[in-house]
Amino acid sequence: MPSQKIESGHTVTVHDVAMDYYGKRLATASSDCTIKITGVSSSSSQQLATLSGHQGPVWQVAWAHPKFGSILASCSSDGKVIIWKEGAQNEWSLAHVFDDHKASVNSIAWAPHELGLCLACGSSDGNISVFTARSDGGWETSRIDQAHPVGVTSVSWAPSMAPGSLVGSDILNPVQKLASGGCDNTVKVWKLFNGTWKMDCFPALQMHTDWVRDVAWAPNLGLPKTTIASASEDGK
Repeated sequence: MPSQKIESGHTVTVHDVAMDYYGKRLATASSDCTIKITGVSSSSSQQLATLSGHQGPVWQVAWAHPKFGSILASCSSDGKVIIWKEGAQNEWSLAHVFDDHKASVNSIAWAPHELGLCLACGSSDGNISVFTARSDGGWETSRIDQAHPVGVTSVSWAPSMAPGSLVGSDILNPVQKLASGGCDNTVKVWKLFNGTWKMDCFPALQMHTDWVRDVAWAPNLGLPKTTIASASEDGK
């Protein structure tokens, strides 16, 4: 596979990069407190926009599914989650700021589009928040308090289809589950029951001996089981 070097325009550490649904644009998150949008093709790249709104290093960026429009989320050490929306081409505006957390927000993840415009956020304050867009333009908030009391490092959504189901068969009853990793060395699984998030796997998954830095839920296309990968400071 041929490689291509892309100049992001940041002058300090780039913590995260995310490509949009169509593979045409990159969003980068940096310690310079900004997000930069870069257009890419097979032979060239062009800086399109710089998004400024955070007061600390930006840890992660995440594109929403394009069915909801051109929307990007970012999280930062300043404890904020910002939703950015593109109006005219390459003209971005700050659409919403969530400041529910009292410490660094380390991880964000959009839910499968079947669940609507829904964002999960994990913070060093130990809590996970889930923000869901309403039809009137507002947002509903649900929380998992003290999900990992010493800090949440990562969140990942389960596929919307239950293990073993056929494609599209669960469209009216999608799965609503989250996996999270934390500074308590564990991975936890959460499920939404009647509007309340509860642990769905007892006890917590304890295969690591140091902080869990990342979790990722594998896609599920009719497979009879579900798989979560985790990475830790213990080297495993």
